[in-house]
Amino acid sequence: MRTLILDERDDRVVVTLNRPAARNAINAAMIDDLHAVCDLLERVPRPLLLTGAGGVFAAGADIAELRARGRDDALRGINSRLFDRIARLPMPTVAAVDGYAIGGGAELAYACDIRLATPATVFGNPEPGLGIVAAAGACWRLAELVGRSVAKQVLLAGRQLPAEAALACGLVADIIAPEELSGAAHRLLDRMTGWSPTALRLTKLVLDAPGGHPLADDLAQAVLFETEDKHDRMTKFLERRKRDSDA
Repeated sequence: MRTLILDERDDRVVVTLNRPAARNAINAAMIDDLHAVCDLLERVPRPLLLTGAGGVFAAGADIAELRARGRDDALRGINSRLFDRIARLPMPTVAAVDGYAIGGGAELAYACDIRLATPATVFGNPEPGLGIVAAAGACWRLAELVGRSVAKQVLLAGRQLPAEAALACGLVADIIAPEELSGAAHRLLDRMTGWSPTALRLTKLVLDAPGGHPLADDLAQAVLFETEDKHDRMTKFLERRKRDSDA
């Protein structure tokens, strides 16, 4: 891949955005490479860890490319279709965000299920200052993540969210020292991969379903109740509890 470092493992895929000279700005080549990652994870579902090289997550989209785009390019949803695809990946996605996540970089992080930050992390969407809209999900996804008031401060007033503010409004799950960020992200994935993959996948599907969905809850649970994995996990739980009570 031209713009990514791909580390494919049996139980997860680790992707590092790797355009350090451009502060990992998202260009057409990176979009193509990330679509290839989605192809991989849709064929063989595994959790995704997404991070950036060089102490930056992604400092926006490639402005030179954006300047050259016209109406038809906007209607193609070049960035938004990719980020929606990442959001819909079957297994959980984690963004380990060190440094700036600005513009399209922020929208890429918003599309992930969970975000971890470092003290140097900053989120922001300055697109109106460039004469455009944050049209790859920020105008609605950010409001879902942090509430309309904070989203309007970011999108209309140019407020940036440094790590502490992002933690306070729930945008990130934790703030980790830069040298410990990768380890913390992998420990989070270790916890996920220790759970039932089918239950994890169905939980994400139900969580992301629009509106109230008791029927979806029931259908997902009906599938899981019939699995051998569920029976084995509950048997081990009951046996462990019995051993503890007998001790």
